[in-house]
Amino acid sequence: MAWQDEQPPWGKGGKTPSPEDFIADILKKLKTAFGGMKGAPPGGGEGDQKPSGSSPKGMFGGIGKILIIILAIVLFQVANASYYTIKPGERGVVLRFGNYSKTASPGLNFKIPLVDDLIKVDIETVRKEEFGFRTKVPGQKSIYQREGFDAESLMLTADKNVIDVQWIVQYKVQDPFNFLFKVQDVRQSVRDVSETSMRRIVGNMDFDYVLSNREILANTTADELQAELNNYEAGVVIVTVQLQDVNPPDAVKPAFNEVNEADQDMKRLVNEAEEAYNRVIPKARGEALQIVEEANGYLAQRVNESKGDTARFLAIMKEYQAAKDVTRRRMYLETMQEILPSVTDIYVIDKEQRSILPFLNVGGVPQK
Repeated sequence: MAWQDEQPPWGKGGKTPSPEDFIADILKKLKTAFGGMKGAPPGGGEGDQKPSGSSPKGMFGGIGKILIIILAIVLFQVANASYYTIKPGERGVVLRFGNYSKTASPGLNFKIPLVDDLIKVDIETVRKEEFGFRTKVPGQKSIYQREGFDAESLMLTADKNVIDVQWIVQYKVQDPFNFLFKVQDVRQSVRDVSETSMRRIVGNMDFDYVLSNREILANTTADELQAELNNYEAGVVIVTVQLQDVNPPDAVKPAFNEVNEADQDMKRLVNEAEEAYNRVIPKARGEALQIVEEANGYLAQRVNESKGDTARFLAIMKEYQAAKDVTRRRMYLETMQEILPSVTDIYVIDKEQRSILPFLNVGGVPQK
C-alpha cells in the first residue's frame, strides 16, 4: 500500500486525532512497511522467489517510508505549533529568540514555530495575600488559622503601645510583561511592601486612632502600596486592602476592655449632660429673652404715658395761666362730669352739722 494513496489520519472524520491515535497510526504503518520482509519464507517455489536484486530496493524503500513518516511528523508539529489560543481574561507574552516581541490578546493568534515562545498570564483572577492569619477552610463560613503569625500582625504605635493588625491585600496583574520580567518574585514583593507600608503607617498613629479609623488606615496603606509597586514596575494593580481585625494583644485584652468600658461610660455621661444642657439652657434663654422684651414694652408704655401726661399738664397750665377762674371751673365741671355717672349713693354733709343729713336720693334709684 503506497503512502501517497492513503488519506492522512487528521483528515478522517473531520476532527484532529489525539496524540495517542497519531502515534498508534505511525507504529501501524511502520509494522506494515517492514512486515513483508520479515514474513517472507527463506526458500520457496520459483513463482514465489524474489529476484536477488530486489533486497536492496526493498531496504531503500523502507527507509524512504520512514523518512516520509518523520517528515510528516515534523510538519504536523510545526503546523500545530504555529497557532495558539488565548482565553478571555488572559494575555499572551510572545518571546522571539528570548526577546520580548508582543503581547497577544484573547482569541486565535499565530507565531513562528521554533522561534517564538509563548507565556500565558492570567490578568482577571484576583490574587490574595493574608497577613496575621491564613484561611484554612474557605467557604461561606471560612475557618481561619491565627496561631503562629504574630510576627506579621504585632506592631508598635506612635504612643508606644502594641496592637494586633490582621489584613488582606487583593491585587490583579495589570502589565503582563512587567509582571513576568521586571520583578523576580512579585508575590513576595507584594507581601514585603504591604507589611512595610502597614507598619510605617501604624507607627505614625496613636493606639486609639488606629482602633477608630480602620478605613483611613486601609486606604492610606493601599495608596502607598500601589505607589511603591509602581516604582518597582511590578505590573500589578491593588484592588483593595481590607482590615480583618484590629485588637490589642491577647495579654492586655482584659485591661483594654475595662478601659474601653470606662471610656464608653464617660461618653454616655457626657452625652446625657449635653442632652440636659440642650434641653434646659435654650428654655432659660427663651424665658430671659421674653422677660427682657416685656420689660422693654413696659418701659416704652410708661415713657409714652408720662410724655402724654406731661404734654397735657403743660397745655392745661398754659390755659390756667391765661384764665385762672374759668379754667378752674372748667376742670371742676369736667371732673364731676366724669365721676358722677358712676356714683350710686350721694351723702350731703353740712359743714356746720356733726351728724349726717337725711339721705337725698338724687341718683334716681328707688328706695326700699
